Order: sequence, then C-alpha cells, then structure tokens
Amino acid sequence: MAHIHEHALSQPIPTQPIPEFPELLGHGLRLRQWRADSDTDVDAWLRGLTDPDFRRWNTPMKPVTDVDSARDSLGTRSGTAADGTRVSFCVTDISTGAILGHLGINDIDPFMRLARVGYWVLPEARGKRVATRALALGARWAFDSLGLNRLELGHAVGHDASCRVADHCGFRYEGTLRGAMFEAERQDLFRDVHLHARVAQDPEPKPKPDQGEGRPTATATP
Repeated sequence: MAHIHEHALSQPIPTQPIPEFPELLGHGLRLRQWRADSDTDVDAWLRGLTDPDFRRWNTPMKPVTDVDSARDSLGTRSGTAADGTRVSFCVTDISTGAILGHLGINDIDPFMRLARVGYWVLPEARGKRVATRALALGARWAFDSLGLNRLELGHAVGHDASCRVADHCGFRYEGTLRGAMFEAERQDLFRDVHLHARVAQDPEPKPKPDQGEGRPTATATP
C-alpha cells in the first residue's frame, strides 16, 4: 500500500500565504504576532525555550541559549505566516498584555489540509489553563480560516499535562509513535510520542471542570 502522502510528496505543494497576520481574541487571551524587534518578546522567548520544564520535554534542532540566539530564532518565525508554512502566536493576557506563552500552528500542508500544533507556557502563567484556552482559540481559527481538516498534537510519553490539554480541547488520543522524538538534551537517542488529533467534523468540546493543567510546557514541535 502506498503511503498516504506519496502523491502529495511527488509534486510541489502550493502554499497559501497569510497576507495579514491574524489576531485572535477570546477566553481572556489575545493571540498576536511575535516581534523580534521587541526586547520584551525576545526575553519571553528566551525564558520559554530555556525553561527546565520545556527542555525536559523538547530538544530543539537549533538550541536557544542567549539573547542573540533568541532574537535570531524569533526572527525566523516572522516570514512563515507570509509563506503559509506555519503561524506562531504570542499568547498574552487580554487585559494586561502580559506575555503568557506560545502557540504554533506548524507544518501546514494545504494539500492534505493538515497541520501540527505546539505550545508552551511561561512558569509564572502555569496552572491557569493558558495552554487549553490558547489551543481552543487556535484550533478554531485553523479550521475556520485556514480550511484545515486535521490538526495533530504530539507529546513525549509521560507528559501528562499535555495529555490533559489535548483532552480538554477535543484532541483524541490515537496511539503511540515509537521513537518519534529526541530524548531530552540529546539528538542521538529517541523516545516515544503520544499522538492526539482533532478533525474539523469533530464536535466542539464541552467545557470541563477546572482541574488545572499541572505544569504545561510544550508539545513535540513548539
């Protein structure tokens, strides 16, 4: 049997540029574009990607270790919405404007109408369902505005907080992917990933009792 993406990979996949970066409002949050020319944004990006909990569950291909590498990393995000490959949201408090974390709609495939989501939350914002609220906003926008059919969410096995976020947002557990991501701080060892997904036809998830998110940090692809 041919791989489901064989036809898509056999020819160039046209992207769908996003001419104006979206701003999403709801659930007490404002999701906006990250700004590499903002010292505040760069500092938040650096703190997020060097946080011990983030590094426990993620091993970026290109590590961020200081202000310069953080600014460079953030700068690479600015053009991805314009070329339609991914959209990186800075998650902020709608009242104060304080930066709370990050939500990414990544690896957008317009042919299969598929993308992968990733997120992380700054230490001071954890335990307030920030990841759940941001993912609910981002998922609805991806289905309605990008016309996607499927969103995938992957996290390292053992990352129970991400399991709860996925469940709260209607991302069903679909199985375990063996050796699908790097071990923490390594690029020569691999660990298993829980795969969750939601499709456009799924019913909107009902609000669940406030059980908190534990310490949500990030999925496999921030």
